[in-house]
Amino acid sequence: MPRGTLFRYVARVAALATAAMISACTTVKPNSAQEKAVTTQKAQVVALLKSLETGDSAPVSSINPNKYIQHNLAVGDGLAGLGAALQALPKGSAKANTVRVFQDGEYVFAHTDYNFFGPKIGFDIFRFEDGKIVEHWDNLQEKPVKPNPSGRTMIDGATEVVELDKTVANKTLVNAFVTDILLGGKYDKLPTYIDANNYIQHNPAIGDGLDGLSKALEAMAKAGVSMRYDRVHKVLGEGNFVLTVSEGEFAGKHSAFYDLFRVAGGKIVEHWDVIETIPPRAEWKNTNGKFGF
Repeated sequence: MPRGTLFRYVARVAALATAAMISACTTVKPNSAQEKAVTTQKAQVVALLKSLETGDSAPVSSINPNKYIQHNLAVGDGLAGLGAALQALPKGSAKANTVRVFQDGEYVFAHTDYNFFGPKIGFDIFRFEDGKIVEHWDNLQEKPVKPNPSGRTMIDGATEVVELDKTVANKTLVNAFVTDILLGGKYDKLPTYIDANNYIQHNPAIGDGLDGLSKALEAMAKAGVSMRYDRVHKVLGEGNFVLTVSEGEFAGKHSAFYDLFRVAGGKIVEHWDVIETIPPRAEWKNTNGKFGF
């Protein structure tokens, strides 16, 4: 991405900031104005992420330049911080292929295959206010070279959103799973939440089914690798997909856990995740914190 293009990418925001405002809505009727707004906000997020690769400045009009809050701790606050991060990228290196995008009220969240200072898989969350993006969170993990024990990658799998009427029930189910299992360690309750016969796993170190999970946990224990969830910060969902944002510890390091679950028939049938180490506060480039929902 040429330096001049990067500069214009940020500098033209003021001129583009008069784009039409769009309202967010979770519960919509087919072909309604609210549904079009939701679809448009998803498209805005996909276009904004893709612009990291193309250098197109137009998608920046989706951001409110006066209120943009950044929670990626490696990036400075506001559009100035975003511009500085883009300037630091090696020329022509950035790639962004968004595979999944969802909306829950004012939040749009995306699952993307990146090259951003190296190959990565990431989740991004954007908050809209008065039709503009005003806040951003993300979690990034190095993209593994090989698939997991079941031959799956961190990004492949189901993408279709269905059963919008079950969004609330599915969010409740997943929140209970994270609370009971990941925070509470009540592993005897796993069959209550997971469809053992159809459970698909995309974590790079874990195979499909409850057997795959058990083997991975045993291997981690033998290697002295600990994983602990301490708090759930946010639960977002659309239809059969639910994303949880949690805080804890992985391999002795303060970490953020983004877990995406697909639900079918009242049980979890598929899982993707991204784990990122939270740097010491002295290394933060903004003061907004990793979470702050």
